[in-house]
Amino acid sequence: MAAYKRVLLKLSGEALMGEDSFGINRATIERMVGEVSEIARMGIELAVVIGGGNIFRGIAPGAAGMDRATADYMGMMATIMNALALQDAFRQAGVQARVQSALNIEQVVEPYIRPKAMRYLEEGKVVIFAAGTGNPFFTTDTAAALRGSEIGAEIVLKATKVDGVYSADPKKYPDATRYSKITFDEAISKNLEVMDATAFALCRDQKLPIRVFSINKEGALKRIIMGEDEGTLVHV
Repeated sequence: MAAYKRVLLKLSGEALMGEDSFGINRATIERMVGEVSEIARMGIELAVVIGGGNIFRGIAPGAAGMDRATADYMGMMATIMNALALQDAFRQAGVQARVQSALNIEQVVEPYIRPKAMRYLEEGKVVIFAAGTGNPFFTTDTAAALRGSEIGAEIVLKATKVDGVYSADPKKYPDATRYSKITFDEAISKNLEVMDATAFALCRDQKLPIRVFSINKEGALKRIIMGEDEGTLVHV
């Protein structure tokens, strides 16, 4: 029995790179889509927010000296490219997906319209939200918190390269311990970087829990959907 009916999955652009230094690794995106498709076929209503860091990031060295708003808009365009790649991978896996963008590029993707997104979810289609919030100075983490709240998701699943939230950086400190559960207030007091501050505050205010897990761990996503102890649950 699934623990959730409607979830929002936050994927970083970097997750699509696999072992490559930039861009989209085909084998990686196919593996991810395979796991996500399995969830969709279980009848789970699934929305995805995708980042763009594998192509361009507004705060990266490549944006040094550039106007921040301009750099952020370039980053939003990168998320649209990733969203289209993701949609095509879903198509090849036999799963219907729709891309909605916070920036209007109607010849390429449809604009974000909340009632339409809700209808797609109810019809069993995966909805991919691109272009962040459509505003500079806001991250795709914030877009995930915002869209998750708007569509009535029961939880935000933040896919990362580590299998949860640790007491310290596990790469630097091998004795760091993973939290199975932690409250929003505890995470703030311990200065644990779960999401950026704006996204984190929005999830806390909306009482929208976050589950941090490793996208590279096979079967992790399904275990979360089935209510098993995987990654770290951040709750009110």
